[in-house]
Amino acid sequence: MDLFFLILLIVLMAAALGSGFPVAFALPGSAIITIFLAGISGYLFAGSVDAYFAHGGPSQWLSAGVTNFRGVYWEAERDTLIAIPLFIFMGIMLQRSKIAEDLLITMARLFGPVPGGLGISVILVGALLAATTGIVGATVVAMGLISLPAMMRNNYSVPLATGTIAASGTLGQIIPPSIVLIILADQLSSSVDQAGNLRQALFRDANGPGQMPSDLAIASTSAGELFLGAILPGLLLVGLYIVFMLGFALINPKAAPAVRGEGKMDRQFLFQVFITLVPPLALIVLVLGSIMAGIATVNQAGAVGAIGSMVMAGYRLREGNGNGGRYTPAILAILALLGIAVAVSFYDTNIKRVASSGDVTGIVIAAIAVSLLVFAVIWSGWRTMVTENTLREVMMETAKGSCLVFIILIGAAMLTSAFRAFGGEELVKDFLQGLPGGFWAQFFMVMLVVFILGFFLDFIEIAVVVVPIVAPILLADPSANVTAVWLGVMFGLNLQTSFLTPPFGFALFYLRGVAPAVVKTVQIYKGFSPLSAYSCWL
Repeated sequence: MDLFFLILLIVLMAAALGSGFPVAFALPGSAIITIFLAGISGYLFAGSVDAYFAHGGPSQWLSAGVTNFRGVYWEAERDTLIAIPLFIFMGIMLQRSKIAEDLLITMARLFGPVPGGLGISVILVGALLAATTGIVGATVVAMGLISLPAMMRNNYSVPLATGTIAASGTLGQIIPPSIVLIILADQLSSSVDQAGNLRQALFRDANGPGQMPSDLAIASTSAGELFLGAILPGLLLVGLYIVFMLGFALINPKAAPAVRGEGKMDRQFLFQVFITLVPPLALIVLVLGSIMAGIATVNQAGAVGAIGSMVMAGYRLREGNGNGGRYTPAILAILALLGIAVAVSFYDTNIKRVASSGDVTGIVIAAIAVSLLVFAVIWSGWRTMVTENTLREVMMETAKGSCLVFIILIGAAMLTSAFRAFGGEELVKDFLQGLPGGFWAQFFMVMLVVFILGFFLDFIEIAVVVVPIVAPILLADPSANVTAVWLGVMFGLNLQTSFLTPPFGFALFYLRGVAPAVVKTVQIYKGFSPLSAYSCWL
């Protein structure tokens, strides 16, 4: 009977999602209903509420999901999810302050004369925004509204233009800092523990009682390590996109023509390029560089990114409202950072270890620099607050996005618990281990299932429902010479397609949402349909 209720669980979840019921309630709702029905049926027909569960009872599994998720906040070493609202704030602030718009316009002028230059500029800006935001929806909408009209006016192929924007917008899924990588890191940290227990049990079955050698243990992972592992695949993906665009433009120049530059490449334009490109690149170096160098954790780097985006928004929003002192807060922040770097590099700033007048000098320099930095941040925050109420809107959107992520995490934890209650994990394990071909056959089967699920589910649901079930099985295989970081990066690359694959490609929906505004703007071409965005999948 546990198999019957497992099938019922899957059917209820699929029916709820297919009917358009919110994911945040469909996942826990289907779990609660199925567990409740199993308990009632067991009491009525078998005399025990535990009769139709693989092991345990309804009260145990109803509380297991919430208890497991609560552990994320109670365990000090598992604080990765705190970075999510910080990176969401960072991405929305950069998008609302029109820094993304500046990047697109500038890059389009730089690469326009190259065959397929507009497409290349969209890809590069998508990569830059991915490395500073990690927010797919905001990136696709921004690039769709700004670059799609320009591409259409210059006679770009509709499938090529929409596909380029949608694919470039999803780079935020794999290029760090990425929300999906943070969620995967959290899920994999639990999976590593379970896989370690499974591998220990296999070792004891094969060799008798004893401690498994340390070289057979499974190394855990963190968001920082996953960020490091995803950088090269993300850059490789960007390179492949650019090569495809160049090749397509050379083979079919009418579909991706070169665009004659608007305006002169004079000193003023070069200064504009410097002002537009250097601050985002500096922010990327501060965020990712601090993680790579081991100076900051992912949470600390997220805080740096959030503050940096607010400082950048402070001078960008000032444009057009009187340029007097426009860059003053940003300059003060840069000077303060330099002062802090000097104090930390040449002096011992630990107050408890003051041993000379030089140490006192270093502490004074550090105190002045920190005070200056705080003043610059407050000044920039005040500007974003009084200019078009930007700060309040960004904080509201951040709160909404963060709540959406966390409520789905809670629901997915409950669904996963129900799946295990009816023996679903054992069924998956037996199925994968029964495949001929060993680990790689299991791996390709899991990747295929994740790819197909991407047709219908968002990356969050896949990451928090599927990964906890299959990752321990894959990692526990003694023949698998792979790490949790490698597995997480492969999941991340696969989940990127969930934003592109019809019928529920979210990047396509974002792009389809901006299509009416684009059609009104671009009068030069005819026959554009929002559904043409789906052709990008080809």
